[in-house]
Amino acid sequence: MLSSKMTFYIFILVLGLSFLQTQARALPSKPAPAAILFPQVQSTVLPDPSPFFASNLLQAPLPTKSFFQNFVLNNGDAAEYFHPYSFRFSNSSLTLSYPTPIPSNASILQNFTADLTISTTKTQHQHQVVSSFSDLGVTLDIPSSNLRFFLVKGSPYLTCNVSNKYTINLNNNQTWILYSSSKIGLTKTNPSLIKSDSFFGVIRVALSPGSDAEKVLDQFSSSYPVSGEALFTEAFGLEYNWEKQGNGDLLMLSHPLHLQLLSVEDRNVTVLDHFRYRSIDGDLVGVVGDSWVLKTQPIPITWHSINGIKDNASIPEITAALLTDVEAVTSETMSSITASYFYGKMIAKAARLALIAEEVGCDNVIPNITTFLNKAIEPWLSGTFGGNGFLYEAKWSGLVTKNGAVDKGADFGFGIYNDHHYHIGYFVYAIAVVAKLDQAWGLKFKTQAYSLAEDFMNLNRQPSSNYPRLRNFDLYNLHSWAGGLTEFGDGRNQESSSEAVNAYYSAALMGLAYGDTDLTATGSLLAALEIQATQKWWHVHQGDNIYEDVFASANKITGIVWSDKRDTGLWFAPQTSLEIRVGIQVLPISPITEVLFSNVSYVKELVEWTAPALTKEGVTDAWRGFDYSLEGIYNKQDALQKIKNLGGFDDGNSLTNLLWWIHSRG
Repeated sequence: MLSSKMTFYIFILVLGLSFLQTQARALPSKPAPAAILFPQVQSTVLPDPSPFFASNLLQAPLPTKSFFQNFVLNNGDAAEYFHPYSFRFSNSSLTLSYPTPIPSNASILQNFTADLTISTTKTQHQHQVVSSFSDLGVTLDIPSSNLRFFLVKGSPYLTCNVSNKYTINLNNNQTWILYSSSKIGLTKTNPSLIKSDSFFGVIRVALSPGSDAEKVLDQFSSSYPVSGEALFTEAFGLEYNWEKQGNGDLLMLSHPLHLQLLSVEDRNVTVLDHFRYRSIDGDLVGVVGDSWVLKTQPIPITWHSINGIKDNASIPEITAALLTDVEAVTSETMSSITASYFYGKMIAKAARLALIAEEVGCDNVIPNITTFLNKAIEPWLSGTFGGNGFLYEAKWSGLVTKNGAVDKGADFGFGIYNDHHYHIGYFVYAIAVVAKLDQAWGLKFKTQAYSLAEDFMNLNRQPSSNYPRLRNFDLYNLHSWAGGLTEFGDGRNQESSSEAVNAYYSAALMGLAYGDTDLTATGSLLAALEIQATQKWWHVHQGDNIYEDVFASANKITGIVWSDKRDTGLWFAPQTSLEIRVGIQVLPISPITEVLFSNVSYVKELVEWTAPALTKEGVTDAWRGFDYSLEGIYNKQDALQKIKNLGGFDDGNSLTNLLWWIHSRG
């Protein structure tokens, strides 16, 4: 064993080696793709993926919101967080960081501090190339150095297999352990540099998080994951299977939501509660086992309120508002709304009115709404909407908008794959409602409707797919990311958790409309996971050991969740706009909102925390409406009166919708 004290915080391991010669898993040649149903376009704003992906991967759809996205954008040298380490590639080397969360009352940062760098003695600088990727990991090669890295989410080691062990103690009180598959000669050439002799084999590097952790790391160092898949095996269940090499049992790390959902009865897994790493998402706990089963509680997927209108005497009040709102919405000149996000919100708003009309028995307005929706949706499905429209681009494989194909800022960056589940989710909701109410129309446009939904709902891994697998959803984190093909220092991000929930809820409704039990099951599971992740990381609970007290005591809800950051500010509003911060995590209001905000005591704390902001100058009734809707969960009468006094509503909301919501509370 080699043990030495380092003078500097950075430990650099320079290897003279031919490293990890295992061949990448070859993907089959891309078969003829399914018919592309949207007009095709060559975007002028998308980056070129070819420098960063192996040539065989370029034949298949590529991820656009992945946990490794920074590695394939710009110079490929921005960090990504993999739990528990952050990794950064630069100059034919890989640098590791075990980041420390830095909390304040406004944010939690997890800055990258270089702890250890792996490189070779070769001086040629070449960037990394993705040779394969899976739901839970990515394999990257540095061709000039014969270096291959298996980066798998939740692995406490960088790479694996064991024959010899070397312990390095840094003067920042960190202990890093190096395992190698064959003998390796190490020489300390200066206080922060250790070189090896020529080496061929496998190494693993791990930080020991505590005095008792080294024995655990030793015990499981011989087995390492090279990839991981998430399988949709049963209703409200998800199964992780890791492909591993080496010998013995596999040690991985679980975040708090994993532990909440982990079914120890279904697989031979062991939770090592004492083996923990810190993380911005809460403690990461060791789990032994190369297959996990995660099970979430079923959630209701319903067209109407989950428990119904509580008092029939309230129906005339809802109906009166409904008649007014239907007249206003169906008189809207939709050609004047060209942005895909706001267009989607408008048609989803109309679809809500149709379902409320159905629930309260006001059937006479439904044909008018359905006709309006037919005319509003069809141009987007057929590619004939003059002001914008969905187009298909083949470089990364997915939908962009006509405006977004030439302007990366148009449609909130939809053309560079921002917010796809938000925008398309609203369209899918409206389409599902029309398909329910007008089956002939639904059948006529079913193929286009499915192609639209598949942009973010595709489960197919085959290179013949038109879209990547689950564009937005991170199957390790168990929630979605909204940011697309933009390099961010803090990794991926998502602002509106509730709009993400709406996307998967809408997909489940589409499954109901078309009698597609598989789509309903998939949408329901993803909605359930998104809800539980939102309740874990967007809804802030003091004392639950997720966030440090300085942050949790000052906030009841986050603004933006990043891979490496928690922010109270928004893309479009400062941290002091509490009413907007709450509203963006509530909208749109529909039956699934009741599941998202099922913790009544938390809702009460959130409303009371937000209340002082509602009286500030400049606060609009559009945002107040969301706060009042939450108040209605526990204080129905006061909230009802406040809603009746509102002078305006969010462009995806209406008085009818808020009255329906209040009168369907307990």
